[in-house]
Amino acid sequence: MMKWIAEASSNPRSRQTGFVYLLYFLAAVSSQLFVGRIILYNSINLIANFLYLILTVLFYFMFKPVNRSISLLAAFSGLIGCVIASLGLFDLSLKINPLLFFGPYCLLIGYLILKSDFLPKVLGALLVLAGLGWLSYLSPIKSYLSTPVMVFGFLAEAILMVWLVVKGVNVHRWTEQARNKS
Repeated sequence: MMKWIAEASSNPRSRQTGFVYLLYFLAAVSSQLFVGRIILYNSINLIANFLYLILTVLFYFMFKPVNRSISLLAAFSGLIGCVIASLGLFDLSLKINPLLFFGPYCLLIGYLILKSDFLPKVLGALLVLAGLGWLSYLSPIKSYLSTPVMVFGFLAEAILMVWLVVKGVNVHRWTEQARNKS
């Protein structure tokens, strides 16, 4: 386990991160096919939450060279969101909307992308906008914006996921940024 963590911290593993993101998307979308079938719906959502938890850890290591503190804050926010979402599946909710943590998570990841040298800035801008969109669900205007915000947030995260699967990160620039931070 420690060897895996050491390797992950010295390698962006961007394509693997993209594939975990893809698996998360597939699980999250497929869970909607089982609304009303509680056991299947909850099981698939637990898998999706677990995949997002893994994604959060992978993003921490990917963005640690940009800003370790902000990457850790993003990871912490994502992990709390995953826990709250999972508890909500079993009616153990703390009466806290997980978007209160996933919105800032997207904002922070978007910021880290904007500050990175190894991913296109447009991906960061899209993720910042997605984070603001997720946070708008917590406001009184959510009923007016829910569908456009959901579509835009989904597309922004999907574009990042596809980029990571197809292109990955510029490993040379990631290595340079990691070297400059140490």
